[in-house]
Amino acid sequence: MLRGSLVVLSPAAMIGHMSSVLDKPPKLFSGRFAYLMGLYAENHARLVRLFAPQRLEPGSYLSSIDDGLDVRLDLIEQHRYTVELRLNYVLRQSRESELAPSAWLRLYQDARMAEATHCHPGRHLIDVLGPYPPAPTVFQHRLRMNAFLTRWLEYLGEQGHSVGTLRRLPPDSFTPLRRRHA
Repeated sequence: MLRGSLVVLSPAAMIGHMSSVLDKPPKLFSGRFAYLMGLYAENHARLVRLFAPQRLEPGSYLSSIDDGLDVRLDLIEQHRYTVELRLNYVLRQSRESELAPSAWLRLYQDARMAEATHCHPGRHLIDVLGPYPPAPTVFQHRLRMNAFLTRWLEYLGEQGHSVGTLRRLPPDSFTPLRRRHA
């Protein structure tokens, strides 16, 4: 329908146009996007089964199975539908540095997904990929981080880490971690 020089589409015409866009996803993401979403779902299931972070209070926790590789879980923030946490081995690269290796995780409780948002100590995505990386580069990086997280969570479970081996740390046991915003 035309009104002056403005074209107004009916809702049915808009839906028809939108579905043609959705029917033709970009080739770059077609199969790999579904794979990434599958990794997010698998990471959620593994993380919830392993440590049940959605049931924990904010703070620091330690899982020790007497193998010399203790795992620290820092529940940074908890909201109704999301939980932000950091998971790492208790190893230090130097006396002054942060714990390493580590992964910053975001658990989406309503969507039943968990993603690794950062996998480098103290480094955000911009530090790793630069200020304006192309979409394929960001996508590939997210695939690698979340594939790593899937394997790491599987390994931790096989080694015996679980909610049963997790104990809350006193507030003064380690320097508390805070999310650093760039």
